[in-house]
Amino acid sequence: MTAFATKYLPALTRKKNNSPFTAIKPLFVVSGLLLLSSTSLAAPVPPPDMDNTAYILMDYDTGVVLAEKNADQPLPPASLTKMMTSHIIEKKLLSGELQEDEQVLMSENAWCRGSSSESCMYVPVNTTASVIDMLRGIIIQSGNDASKAMAEHIAGSEAAFAHLMNEEAKNLGMTNSHFVNATGMPGEGHQASARDLAILAKETIRQGGKYYDLYSEKEFTYNNITQGNRNALLHTDPTVDGLKTGHTNAAGYCLAASSLRDNMRLIAVVMGSNSMQARADQSRQLFSWGFSHFDTQVVAPANQFVDTLPVYFGQQDEVKVATAEALKVLISKEQADKISTIINISDDIKAPVAKGQEIGRMIAMVDGKSVASVPIVATEAVEKSGIFKRAWQHIVQWVKGFF
Repeated sequence: MTAFATKYLPALTRKKNNSPFTAIKPLFVVSGLLLLSSTSLAAPVPPPDMDNTAYILMDYDTGVVLAEKNADQPLPPASLTKMMTSHIIEKKLLSGELQEDEQVLMSENAWCRGSSSESCMYVPVNTTASVIDMLRGIIIQSGNDASKAMAEHIAGSEAAFAHLMNEEAKNLGMTNSHFVNATGMPGEGHQASARDLAILAKETIRQGGKYYDLYSEKEFTYNNITQGNRNALLHTDPTVDGLKTGHTNAAGYCLAASSLRDNMRLIAVVMGSNSMQARADQSRQLFSWGFSHFDTQVVAPANQFVDTLPVYFGQQDEVKVATAEALKVLISKEQADKISTIINISDDIKAPVAKGQEIGRMIAMVDGKSVASVPIVATEAVEKSGIFKRAWQHIVQWVKGFF
């Protein structure tokens, strides 16, 4: 079993090897392993009471749900479905399976004939458009034709693409969702919950890179037709940068939105509102409530130096370790002074050590409960020492065992 150090580390700021280490509260290096437990967050003011079928407000960084109503109820998702369609396209672009300039055929089956009952990109039948234009047509214009054409291009048919959608939903832990098409048009068994759509939105933001910027574009022109993004929040709130609207008679008016203010990003999903105005107003209310009562604090930035640790049987005798990513904590604003930090770190490191290898974890505590953690990793590689040096190091270790 891996051993862990048990010494006390001084509080606040100290310097070691000319590198700063700063903590909000005293740091301890503890023995054994720590299991994370969740801390429930409660605001002094209850969330707004809204006239819709379901909603959820989720913190992006931690996945903590701040408020919810019927969040696990499977419902018709309308064009919020297209978040999964675009997510799969973006995933394949990022992996190289698709290219932005790759041409996609608008088949007669996918072609939109200009019906007022559905939204369209209006790519002419039997012509092609690039993958990146099709993606814009899906995200900004909510084009059913673009969604079906991309489904056929990727999987051969929309039904086969729906199978990919369901496999991805399973991988993401979307347990109350099932897709039968790429558009969100009414279909038997086609459903998703507000919680699942928030999970999907979170992954879309995390994965998206430059493609997530498309969700904040306010209009797109194709085939000499300019259409505006139906997400009204993009036009009224500069902190909102996505994601998708939806509407059918069965689903009502739906909106998945995300807002980034300072260090904190919130995701709101509203389903079954009575109008376009209502879904926008309700999303604004959720964001206003969430940002008013909760905060995200960066306890330690990414690549924060933590310590220099001994390495046994290595060409080097020590290795520097640092946080692999930023340690962020979601708290109610009344808990701002209740954050402490624990370091759980190996005291028995043997070469070889790979750069980026996990050595321990930095754990944030609120009111004595662990709420978040990030890996502590080696900042450099340490190769095994030569056979004679290793033999000498084994002798030294053997002698130390007597004391």
